[in-house]
Amino acid sequence: MPESIPEPAAVHTTGKINPAKTCQPIGAMYAALGIHGCLPHSHGSQGCCAYHRMHLTRHFRDPVMASSSSFTEGASVFGGAANLKTSIKNVFAIYNPEVIAVHTTCLSETIGDDIPNILKTAEIPEGKTVIHINTPSYQGSHVTGFAGMCKAMVSYLSTSDGFQKDQVNVLPGFVNPGDMREIRRIVNELGVKLVMFPDTSGVLDTPLTGKYQMYPAGGATVAEIRDSGNSSLTLALGAFASNDAADLLQEKCGVTGIPLKLPIGLKATDAFIMAIRDWFGVEVPASLATERGQVVDTLIDTNIHYQGKTVAIFGDPDHVIAMTEFVLTLGMVPKYILTGTPGKAFATEITKMLEEAGITGSKVKAEGDLFELRQWIHEEKVDLLIGTTYGKYIARKEDIPLVRFGFPILDRAVHPLMPVVGYRGCLRLIEQISNALLDRRDRDSLDEDYELVL
Repeated sequence: MPESIPEPAAVHTTGKINPAKTCQPIGAMYAALGIHGCLPHSHGSQGCCAYHRMHLTRHFRDPVMASSSSFTEGASVFGGAANLKTSIKNVFAIYNPEVIAVHTTCLSETIGDDIPNILKTAEIPEGKTVIHINTPSYQGSHVTGFAGMCKAMVSYLSTSDGFQKDQVNVLPGFVNPGDMREIRRIVNELGVKLVMFPDTSGVLDTPLTGKYQMYPAGGATVAEIRDSGNSSLTLALGAFASNDAADLLQEKCGVTGIPLKLPIGLKATDAFIMAIRDWFGVEVPASLATERGQVVDTLIDTNIHYQGKTVAIFGDPDHVIAMTEFVLTLGMVPKYILTGTPGKAFATEITKMLEEAGITGSKVKAEGDLFELRQWIHEEKVDLLIGTTYGKYIARKEDIPLVRFGFPILDRAVHPLMPVVGYRGCLRLIEQISNALLDRRDRDSLDEDYELVL
């Protein structure tokens, strides 16, 4: 990070310096891994595919498999139709996936490859499936790429048999495998049949057995995704990642869709559970009521540690929206709120929450830049920064604690296994936020103020 800090106006005249996002294909690749027996396919150069696999592998600390159309100069000039058709034929013959999920790259998008027409003449074995989504890296973000692949799952796979079952579809959003496991556990506790897609639990959090499986046991099956068209309700968790797929499922199969925040924090988890309870008429079990009570008790016990503290939050829009609501519940003051993903709905949602909480003077921005966030913090400090690994440079330079949250986290382990959703996730986040502030207090205390009990 630079030693001298230019005026904020400099960012607007020079464009993006350090965008708080990465590219669409990474999100599409991650979503595709949430289908059982699926091999993501990058229609472009090997270099793009290798970068996307590497980035996901570094976050999840599990091997990420994907194939590539392997563009060379010829395909770059004349188009990649031959490469894609040959790739599909070879991938099915050699790796035998159930599904190939094609996503494009800047290269194939700039050329203008017509993927649907190419797929019509591709050799697809009986019983196998190929789906696709266009994901130019120069538009959107990894979140929009994830959303696009989820929509493709509905477009290609979901069908209706003309009757509805007492089951709920959950589109979990761009969250970790540990979060998806926790969402499944909560729905199971409520006694409702669940279809969740994508589902990367059991795919990117597999145990070490000594035997390699290219297609682990996890992931939503093709049959389950097809059957999602027969559900009576879809809960879309996170508007940016899940609403498009839920809207298409409602239009295509008549399944009612309800948009919700990611169930991160007390209010959002309550809303998730109440939506299922109200729709299906089930009782909330004592086990979940106990978990909620533990969260409330912990909030009372630890409130003094974070009440009134200022915080800057950045990351994916769905994560940041839910986290902003949660820190408001904690009594903290969100001073700077930023996402790299474009979309006016982000600022609208955040501004509404701040107004309802009576908080003024905060800065909110979509399609934002970490360089600009650092300028804001340099000009007026906050007590805490919440965001991805990329925030560590700001935290170090401005000497503020960082709570790692969201995607990607590249410098710490175990995050993908530990949920931040649900009531259990609330407890984890309270622990992380409270302890980060207490650690800073201990570090800065004089000897005579260094307390044993805090």
